[in-house]
Parts: sequence; structure tokens; C-alpha cells
Amino acid sequence: MSKILITGGAGYIGSMLCTRLIELGHEVTTVDLLKYDKSSLNHLFFNKKFKLINDDVRKKSLMKKLINQNDFIIPLAALVGAPLCEKFKKEAVTTNLGVIKNLCKQVTKKNKVIFLTTNSGYGIGEKNKFCDENSPLKPISLYGKTKCDGEYLIRKKIKNSVCFRLATVFGNSYRMRTDLLVNNFVYKSLKEKKLVLFEPHFRRNFIHIRDVIEAIVFTIKNFNKLRNDVYNLGLSSANISKIMLAKKIKKKNKKLMIKIIKNKKDPDKRDYFVSNKKIEKKGFKAKISLDDGIEELIKVFSNSDKKILNNY
Repeated sequence: MSKILITGGAGYIGSMLCTRLIELGHEVTTVDLLKYDKSSLNHLFFNKKFKLINDDVRKKSLMKKLINQNDFIIPLAALVGAPLCEKFKKEAVTTNLGVIKNLCKQVTKKNKVIFLTTNSGYGIGEKNKFCDENSPLKPISLYGKTKCDGEYLIRKKIKNSVCFRLATVFGNSYRMRTDLLVNNFVYKSLKEKKLVLFEPHFRRNFIHIRDVIEAIVFTIKNFNKLRNDVYNLGLSSANISKIMLAKKIKKKNKKLMIKIIKNKKDPDKRDYFVSNKKIEKKGFKAKISLDDGIEELIKVFSNSDKKILNNY
């Protein structure tokens, strides 16, 4: 079993990842400011192999000490999403990129780094063509730029690293978010009974949060096979447009009204299909379907009155 340091472990992906790694018997330490949900890790405190440090990952001395104590480093702490990064530009740069610069200076040969970035770096893809790992990165937002720059640094400076470019994640988490596209559409379909779409044919790739977690577990077990490379990570059958997603939700929620507004621009310009063949050839394939995820989310939102605090 490994000693694993996760920054941002109380977040949407982090809380699920900490839980899974503890279940598998690893020692997990996480650093998190607990800005959004202070209870997302409560179920782990009973376990002696879990440790939460409520602190700021930008503290260099703290991070140096923790990096030295752990085998795997999974830096998830970040200001996530274009709107949040636009709102707090300086903090976005110091957290999303500055922390990665420090990490590159502080890691030793014994450390193995697994870095999650976003496939939003592809920006606007070519029509009828899939983006693969060799496609040019053209991030539109500050968020996309900080994550792409972080990936570039890690790939250049840390040989013992694996980078994943994540598709848009969906599904339930201990620290829930309703600003991610699938989660958001399902939430609105239940609360407002209608979806208003701009530029409905914009394309996106998706992946269930549990598949993201299993990809990281797979990487820990097969690190040498994957190391020093970058992989798209998404569900290959979930390369679909916004209108296709809305229609999938309508099949489960018949009362849903879909309204398309023409001549209005979507502030999120991303439009691309993504190839996940590279990681699939290495032995990992995302399995959880959009339909199963939509059903899960309908049950979650229908049976919970917990207030969800999003990033923005």
C-alpha cells in the first residue's frame, strides 16, 4: 500500500478519491481549505489511515514536508471553472499554476505525480475530427490556460508523472456540484422543468466521476506502464452535443421542456469531440453510461434537500 497526498481532497473529485483509496487500504493525507463543504470527508475521520490538514496548499514549507512524506502526489486543489477564475484572477494563477511550479521544484525521485487537467484546453475543435493527445491546445479561458500551463510544466520537469485531460465530469459526489453540464441540466430539468439552450450543437465529451476515480486507481497500480505521458480521459460513447444531452434527459423526465434560443452566444465556447483510444489501449476504459448517470442524478436531486454550494 502507498502513502498518498491529495490536495483539494474535500472537493468534488477529491472527496470521492480519498474515500476509494482509503477503502483500498492506502494511507491518505489531504490538504484543503474547506471553502465549500466542511462535511464532505466526515465519513473518513474514523479511519486511522486518513488525515485532513485544513490549510493552504500555497504554503511552500508545508507542502515540501508533506511531499517528502508521501509516495504519490495528486494535486487537485485549484480554482475550478472559467467563471470562478475570471472572478478571482490572481488567486487562480497562484493556486492553479503557482502551486504546480512549487511542486516541480519540491518533488524528489521517489515521488510519483498524477495530474488531472481539463480537455477544455482543446478549445474549438475541427468539425468531423476527434481531438487526440497530439491536437493543438488552444484554451479559451484563464482556467483552461492555467491548467494547460500546469500540465506543460509537469511534463517538462517531472519524469515520474502521468497527466490526464478530463472530459466534463458528471455524477454524485460527497461534495456535490451542480454547475457541471450534465449535473446542471438534470438539476434544472427537475427544479425548473425546462432547459434553455444556446448554441445547442456545441459538442463535448463526458465521464462519470467513478470512472475518473477508477482511472486513478488503475494508474497507481500500473504507474510504470503509463508514466511520463498524457492521456485523454473520457467515455468514448459520450461524445455528444448539448441538444443530444438534453434529449437524453427528456427521455427520463418526460415533462421537461427544451427551449433553443437562436442568435445568442454561449459564453463557454468549447466545441469538440475527443478520442480516448490512447488510454484504452493501455488497459483502462470508462464504463458508466450517461443514461445510468442521469438516472443516478435524478434520484439524488429528487431525494435530497441539502443546499449545494457551487464554486460560483
